[in-house]
Amino acid sequence: MVNLALVEQCLWDPEDVRILVVEDDAAIATPLVSGLGRNGFDATHVTSGSEALARVEVADLVLLDLGLPDLDGAEVCRRLRARSSVPIIVVSARSEEVDRVLLLEMGADDYVVKPFGLRELVARIRAVSRRSSGTEPAASHLDLGPLVIDRRTHEVHADGRLVDLTPKEFDLLAHLASDPGAAHPRRDILEEVWDANWYGSSKTLDVHVASLRRKLGHPEWIQAVRGVGFKLVVSPA
Repeated sequence: MVNLALVEQCLWDPEDVRILVVEDDAAIATPLVSGLGRNGFDATHVTSGSEALARVEVADLVLLDLGLPDLDGAEVCRRLRARSSVPIIVVSARSEEVDRVLLLEMGADDYVVKPFGLRELVARIRAVSRRSSGTEPAASHLDLGPLVIDRRTHEVHADGRLVDLTPKEFDLLAHLASDPGAAHPRRDILEEVWDANWYGSSKTLDVHVASLRRKLGHPEWIQAVRGVGFKLVVSPA
């Protein structure tokens, strides 16, 4: 019998992932950094939003608390995303759906509610890192006529115009474009683009679809399939 855990360990090297832990509470940060270290990650701790913004260039992934002393975590998330495509996992005690949807819309890649287990957090770090590093097999360049998607550069062009997308919006569009015209079930989209253990409301998917339609300038390209999910139908220019 194949040991799947061993296979994953061979394919996954956590030492390659430098994690920036943005948390002002030492009672949380100290054991978190220690636990990440035991799991092989190179974790660095900062206590403020300004420090996070100053050090993001040397991080492969950011764990971001929202209750920071100098800047609200949502504002830090917005600024991080404006200057970098680094994966961001929000770690917060705010458990309301509106908070999760807001941060995901602002560019966060995942949202974990405190208190959380270290094993769950490590699993989420691995999932987000795999998606962002492009280890999941897919065509690097998708040319659908007026819509061109480049996975290698994370660039999207619609009608020859560069479209500014958040990482999550890009992943959603790339997922739909992986099989143009096919109906993609909502649950499959959430598991593939967000996380296999996603437990939040599926409304976050609708929020991202609405944003994609607006940014692409062709709302008709992303069509709802009643009782199923969504499909991408790009008409020739």
